[in-house]
Amino acid sequence: MVPKPGDVLYVNRDASVQFSGDRALVFRVIKVCDRPTYYGWVWLTGYVLDRKGNALARREIYVQMAGLQKAATPPTVVRQPNPAAPTAPRNALRR
Repeated sequence: MVPKPGDVLYVNRDASVQFSGDRALVFRVIKVCDRPTYYGWVWLTGYVLDRKGNALARREIYVQMAGLQKAATPPTVVRQPNPAAPTAPRNALRR
């Protein structure tokens, strides 16, 4: 599989031994580096995602393309406004 920005991938031992066991992760790709690597390997920049789809950390990883798997897309997080938060009156900003 050739990854592209926006892909959500499951990265485990098949992609690189550093992601074996409990070190496997769900990763959203934001950039595929074009610097030269060994055949079949690629540098990816993106975000490690939690179970809800929230970004936990930005990382750059070096993986084998043949070991990458598409992950089930985590649910989209929609943030609702907090009704208890104080807000300024609408006309407060007008002069």
